[in-house]
Amino acid sequence: MSGPLALTRAELAAHTVAVLSRGGGRNPDVVLVELGARRIVVKDFAPRSRWVRATLGRWITSREIRAYRALAGLACTPRYLGRVDALAFAVEYRPGRRMSRRLAGELAPGFAARLEDAVAALHARGVVHLDLRHRSNVLVDERGEPVLIDFASAICLQPGGWLGRALLRRLARIDRLAVAKWRQRLTTAGASLAASDARRGASRPT
Repeated sequence: MSGPLALTRAELAAHTVAVLSRGGGRNPDVVLVELGARRIVVKDFAPRSRWVRATLGRWITSREIRAYRALAGLACTPRYLGRVDALAFAVEYRPGRRMSRRLAGELAPGFAARLEDAVAALHARGVVHLDLRHRSNVLVDERGEPVLIDFASAICLQPGGWLGRALLRRLARIDRLAVAKWRQRLTTAGASLAASDARRGASRPT
């Protein structure tokens, strides 16, 4: 595999410790691999049908790799580690909790603003995610920071060219609307929690 990590198919099978997401149809399997003390995530289209392996799987794999390479160095995305082959690639494992209204009372102040900044950093690199409404694509790491994953639907543009700028302005709005939706959900959930706490406090005997 090209890049800083070498992993054969045999090693992938031997060192897989968990299936994070079982694909099916046109979606890849996502597996957790342990190499000594190191954990990585591999997205793999090899278990899919012959047609998917020959066409869509290769195309989506290359497309997502392109996005991760464009985002190299950003703290809000996993680091790309390299290909296994034409149907699979690896990124660093970034543990975290899926975005949810239930996290409203646990998130540090300013989380929504940091999520907006993370998305703006993608756009500055010419990458539009396009699937941030899906809660599994926005994680909250152990430090309470946003982590953006799964760039299978992403589009990479050249922000320096006029066409890239024009398309980026239009497509980036989809990501910004998704972030605005998360901000609204967290605000609403936070207000509900505060109201619930206030009611419990008022009901306690003095």
